[in-house]
Amino acid sequence: MVQKSNETSIKEFILEGFPAVQHRGRLLFVVHLVLYLVSMTGNTVIVILTWTDHRLQVPMYFFLSNFSLLEGCCITTIIPQLLTIFLSGAQTISFVACLTQFFFFIFWASTGLFLLSVLSLDRYIAICNPLHYHSIMNRRVCFLLVLSCYILGFILVFSLTLKMSALSFCGPNNIHHFFCDLGPLTHVSCSDASEVESLGFFFAMFIVLSSLAVSVISYINILKTIAHLPSARERQKAFSTCSSHLIVLSVTYGSSVFMYVIPKQANRLDTHGELVLVNTVATPVLNPFIYTLRNKQVKQALRDALYKIKLLR
Repeated sequence: MVQKSNETSIKEFILEGFPAVQHRGRLLFVVHLVLYLVSMTGNTVIVILTWTDHRLQVPMYFFLSNFSLLEGCCITTIIPQLLTIFLSGAQTISFVACLTQFFFFIFWASTGLFLLSVLSLDRYIAICNPLHYHSIMNRRVCFLLVLSCYILGFILVFSLTLKMSALSFCGPNNIHHFFCDLGPLTHVSCSDASEVESLGFFFAMFIVLSSLAVSVISYINILKTIAHLPSARERQKAFSTCSSHLIVLSVTYGSSVFMYVIPKQANRLDTHGELVLVNTVATPVLNPFIYTLRNKQVKQALRDALYKIKLLR
């Protein structure tokens, strides 16, 4: 009984992902606050536009609005805690809060990857089977596709979190990362975490590679279809509808593979924390700009919305 008590004695962890927080806390606070506000503003604008502008109430923008919502939730799981650390210098996080952050970050990120594959499938049907697009991608199908992304992400991440919560943490409580992620948490566990590590790696492989496979197969067929279009103008028009999505795919899957799929990657977090932070924060900041700056319909909807706001004044 004494051994069990010792193994469950840790009530909080110390996040040591930013050793310079004591000296540059205010600067880090301002930088990350600006990035957070930019990301939340951009993603919120996309969600509002797609739900209020009738021209954007089509399957692709329905999926895009859900992806933007997930991006906002994902960055909110990490940045507010970081801002508190930068401002107060207190780098502690409770055990319950740590597990909660772990669950929600992986859940939002996993669901977002599944949703990206759904966006790829949507572009495949729109370009390769345009005559039946609206009958196939009707409102019910779109809703079920999005719901399945959430359910699958929840089942996988919840089971992993249950396994994680069963581990013993008896010290040390120093996490060499800026948030509660799989690798750093298993590293400080004083019980055998090999099963959790193997399960986490398997889930990461499944989530990233399965969704990536759907995207790759979809775009191989899309490129084949575009290559057989009779005119250059038609090819350019078809490709322009999915160019933004391709950029987001490249950035998101690139960072996901770097963080979770490459073997032994978790052991490098001690020295690459800042780079992981760039991958975690930069993509939710960049994605809204990629979709708005490269999409004529979104830009037009944004201009119309700003014009209406100007008239109200």
